[in-house]
Amino acid sequence: MKQFFKFFFASLLGSVAALFMFFFLSFIIIIGMVALVDTDEDVTILENTILELEFNKEIPERSQFDDINISSIAFGGIGKIIGLNDIVANLKKAKNDNNIAAIYLKLDNFNAGGYSTIEPIRNGLIDFKESGKPIIAHGNYISQSAFYLASVADTIYLTPTGNLEFKGLSAELLFFKKTLDKLEIEAQVIKVGKFKSAVEPFIVEEMSNENREQVSSFMNSINNHLLQGISVARNIEGDEIKNISNNMLVQSPIEAVKYNLVDKLNYEVEVIEVLKELTGKKKLKTISLKKYNNVSEESSSFTSNRIAIIYAVGEINGGKGSNTEIGKDNIVDAIRKARKNKKVKGIVMRVNSPGGSALISDLIWKEVELAKAEKPFVVSYGRYAASGGYYISCGADKIISEPTTLTGSIGVFSIIPNMQKFFDSKLGITFDGVKTGKYSDFVTGSRQLTFNEKSILQKQVNTVYSTFVNKVVDGREMAFDEVNKIGQGRVWSGLQALEIGLVDEIGGLDHAVMLAKELAEIDDYKIVEYPEIKEPFQEMLELLQEDISAKIFSAEINNIFEHYSKALKMVKSNEIQARLPFEMKMK
Repeated sequence: MKQFFKFFFASLLGSVAALFMFFFLSFIIIIGMVALVDTDEDVTILENTILELEFNKEIPERSQFDDINISSIAFGGIGKIIGLNDIVANLKKAKNDNNIAAIYLKLDNFNAGGYSTIEPIRNGLIDFKESGKPIIAHGNYISQSAFYLASVADTIYLTPTGNLEFKGLSAELLFFKKTLDKLEIEAQVIKVGKFKSAVEPFIVEEMSNENREQVSSFMNSINNHLLQGISVARNIEGDEIKNISNNMLVQSPIEAVKYNLVDKLNYEVEVIEVLKELTGKKKLKTISLKKYNNVSEESSSFTSNRIAIIYAVGEINGGKGSNTEIGKDNIVDAIRKARKNKKVKGIVMRVNSPGGSALISDLIWKEVELAKAEKPFVVSYGRYAASGGYYISCGADKIISEPTTLTGSIGVFSIIPNMQKFFDSKLGITFDGVKTGKYSDFVTGSRQLTFNEKSILQKQVNTVYSTFVNKVVDGREMAFDEVNKIGQGRVWSGLQALEIGLVDEIGGLDHAVMLAKELAEIDDYKIVEYPEIKEPFQEMLELLQEDISAKIFSAEINNIFEHYSKALKMVKSNEIQARLPFEMKMK
């Protein structure tokens, strides 16, 4: 007994010591991370300051803090990322700011995101030019997306030994069929819509004819829009700009000048001298967008009216959701708060989503219907608003889309993996069991679906598709056959969606807000945003309630296995999904 108490108390003491050490280390980690968090401080600027714009990190829909991960802790701290909302707002502010003499666009390492993110920034630059203040752009290497943004600049400089990319758009899709074959895993697909190509990576090795047709169609629509914009900005004939792009005639800096895509060949140090001359100062005064965001602006007159902007960003899944994922909780709660807030006179939902769970999409759609019955409800589209992303917004009073948005994809599918051979021949695992009914083990991934089970799933998918189409029929006031014809899982560009009636107007978030204001019949308003952005300290406290090490490292792992993890999520889900075709990057 004496020996028992000896080991018992020793074990207890060890556990207490370990627990104390855990909380002590957690406290030290939090204190260290808090010290690394950027703080907003008021900034004042002097006359003849140049506003520098450099977009070398993908731009989120709205300003937010960096994810808490090993990189943010080890290198530079938890900084604030300036979102699209504040970029556009700062361009407006700079237009009327007498201390801002010009904008300097730095084009190297350009990584703003898709063209639907670039479009409102480009429009903001066009609006800035109305002030009479110049925009100067320079790059050592200018990518196609960077050039589209910079094409509105008064002067574009390219390094004499640099490069400008101008060759048209391309898209590359990943296919996992051979991988599944090697693993002896069968993807059992149930779908509706001949264009619903989200399942193709798991069942074929290359694009189907239908998928190739739709991708070619919306990419040409987007490419034509980009070329038209460049044609106007650079004063180049439409046929000529197409010829330059289609045949990649610009293969050197000299040819970039020859074809009027850039104005001059100069090193950045020489461009800095140009900026000095422009301001009339020997020493150039510049301010970054991040600092300029903290320059205070004269507040407008008092008003109790609010326009709510709800940011519905990311894949649609169950759970709480986050800044980058639409969950059942975050967006449903956000719409309810906006609906119940008496100061909110109109609602704008900014949708940037490829879709996901059909069930969660339907729950969000219902909240939109309830809110629309009480207040004007306008939807603004970002990069994606497809499948589930279209589902949640089709009932809005008005839908505003960027010209390059990928939308539509009115179709649904379900993927059930049959992993029987994989477990048996690769791992030596077999399954056996008992059940009380014929379908008690429906649905399982440990065997092949029976004919009757496939029929049941097909019936369920058909029902969801029919429900989806009818939602669009009611929301867009179209006939069932009309929606079914343009549905079938087909993806459209924003411009195409306008032609076929899936959206009402082309424009950005600002346009949607102004439309909500008009529908609400108010003169003055202030913006309130939902869901609320959590402060880093609040997130850190929540981390302690979870697996902190897994959370910190998760961002690093997800960056490496981005495509794999999304594919795995689709295959693992037993839910019927309304989702855009598999991840595709245009470049």
